[in-house]
This record gives sequence, structure tokens and C-alpha cells, in this order.
Amino acid sequence: MRIGCPKEIKPQEFRVGLTPAAAAEAIAHGHEVVVETGAGVGSGFEDAEYAATGATILPDAATVFAQADMIVKVKEPQAVERKMLRDGQVLFTYLHLAPDPAQTHDLIASGATCIAYETVTDRMGGLPLLAPMSEVAGKLAPQMGAWTLQKANGGRGVLMGGVPGVGPAQVAVIGGGVVGTHAARVAAGMGADVVVLDRSLPRLRHLDETFGGVFRTRYASATNTAELVAQADMVIGAVLVPGAAAPKLVKRDQLSGMKTGAAIVDVAIDQGGCFETSKATTHEDPIYEVDGIMHYCVANMPGAVARTSTIALGNATLPFLLALADKGWRAACLADPHLRAGLNVHAGQLTYAAVGEALGLPSVPAEDVLAA
Repeated sequence: MRIGCPKEIKPQEFRVGLTPAAAAEAIAHGHEVVVETGAGVGSGFEDAEYAATGATILPDAATVFAQADMIVKVKEPQAVERKMLRDGQVLFTYLHLAPDPAQTHDLIASGATCIAYETVTDRMGGLPLLAPMSEVAGKLAPQMGAWTLQKANGGRGVLMGGVPGVGPAQVAVIGGGVVGTHAARVAAGMGADVVVLDRSLPRLRHLDETFGGVFRTRYASATNTAELVAQADMVIGAVLVPGAAAPKLVKRDQLSGMKTGAAIVDVAIDQGGCFETSKATTHEDPIYEVDGIMHYCVANMPGAVARTSTIALGNATLPFLLALADKGWRAACLADPHLRAGLNVHAGQLTYAAVGEALGLPSVPAEDVLAA
């Protein structure tokens, strides 16, 4: 199989879908690899490093898309990239289709087979290709929130750890999964007073047993959530429903009860965000204000630490990438139900029910597509 890696073109996206190490592994398995010139520069990988593995460097994305049987990326294909996809081609990347009808319709029209990192599962019910970026985003969220809280950025001017005689920032983390756990650990490490909200009692017990004394936990009832949001200097949204649109847990009318200049960091923005007032921003212009509350809603937060993120993502995706290349997408998905869970679009059909429900589109089970 010929595997193609174009340069990411989403604003301020510095990650790359294929590391030189991954390219070397694919070539060792007998596959060809083509990489757009400069694709890895943002993550610190030069063309020469790819060429040294035996990969071919191509001059532009159009040539990569034209030559490759499978396209490997990081972020969802942008409109100009979606036009380059073709019938029978495999796309392996983050898609986040539920809040993105334009992309969904384009991918269906392309005839390509589209496998989403964020819905691939594992034996424990986890999301192994989302987890490394969730870990990065979770650790970044308090840093970005602390920056947003600075007065020069419109925030309250509150220091996360306080100083002797002055209390620390109050931080509420909504969601106790991978993102929320890492966000809470970092925020607490910065000296903030942190509480994590979640609806899973087993998860809350686990967090208490593991991190008791580092941060507190509360059950995420509507009443508790509203109370803690109103008290917080920073609220981090870390809620995920795999493949589906994020639930809106904080409504606009609740902003009036928050502290003026408080910071919202919506890590769920890739799936539409869990605050009613969230809208996707970029690293170029990350913050906006609504009703006196500062919103940080960058849709590709891990791109800020591109080298760490790229290597972490590459470590996770490589086994699945090799399975797709070695066996072909159909045989690989038949053999592995966890990879099959990543199939979102195939040959003009939507194959992920949660996306169909979010967008009001018909879908067919992936199993039916594979059996056809």
C-alpha cells in the first residue's frame, strides 16, 4: 500500500500525521510512504529524516492525495483537502463529525473510507487514539486557563496558587475522565483549589482513592454544577460522549452568576463544546468574551506542543496504521472490532450512529458495510 502524509493546513496546526519512525516501520512492512515537503517541520522533523527511511518527498498536497491509497493526518480534512479525496481511498485521522455537517456531507460525497481516531476503542472500553491527545489537552488546559485569567487578557487577575495571605484560584473541572483527571492534577499542582465533577460514582471513588487530598470530587448534578461554576475563577470543560456532540452543561444564563473575568476552557470544543456559549477558536486568536466571561476554545490545543503531541499520537496510531496497510481496511476492520468502531464513513454511507443522530442523517452499521 502507498501511505500518504500531507502537511496540516488548519491554522496554527504544527503536528504531523506520520513521524519518521512510523514511516520506517511502514516501509519495513513492505509499504511505500509519500510525504509532502515540510510536513514534519512544525514538529521538528525535517524532510531529510523522512527521506532517510526510504520515504518519497513530494512537492505538494495534491500530489500526495493523488498518489496515496491511504491518507494519514492529524486534524479533520479541510474543505480544500476534502475535494482531493477519491472513491476507494482510505482516510485515517481525527474527524469529529458530530458538530461538523459540512465535513460530513463532503466525506460522504467523496466515496472515501474514513476511519476516525477518536472512535477507535480498546478492550477496556477506552479510546486509545484519543487518550494521548486528551492527556496533552488536559495538562495544557490549566496553563491556558491561567494565562486567560491574567488581567491583560481580560481575566480576573487571579494567580492560580495565590500567595501567603491571599487564597488560590478556585477551579471547577467538569468531567473526570482522561482530560479532567490530567487537568485537575496540573491545576492542583499549580496550587489551585480544585474540584472535579462527574456523574459516575465508580469514577469519583477511583479519583478519591487515587488523588484524595490533591483535589476534591463532587457528583455532577445540575445543582452542584451550577453552584461550583458560580464560585469558580476557572471552569474546565472535559466532557466526552464518544463520536457524539458534547452535551451543553453550562447555559448562557448561568454566565451572569459567574465572577466577572472568570475563565472558561472548553476542551470538548472539537465535539461542539460543553458550554452553550462556546465557539471554536485558534491559537492565533484563542480568547473571546461573552457576558464578562473569558472563553478559551481552541479546537486543536495539543498543536501548541506539536513535538510531544506528534510523537505521543504516533505511538498510539502505529499498530492500527500497520494493520490497515498490511491487511487492507476491510480485512483489518473485520479482524478487529475496536478498529471497526473507528469506521465513520464508507463509499457514500455514514457508518457511525452517534454522528447520524447528531446531524439528523441516516446511518448504516459498520458490520453491514463489511458484510456487503
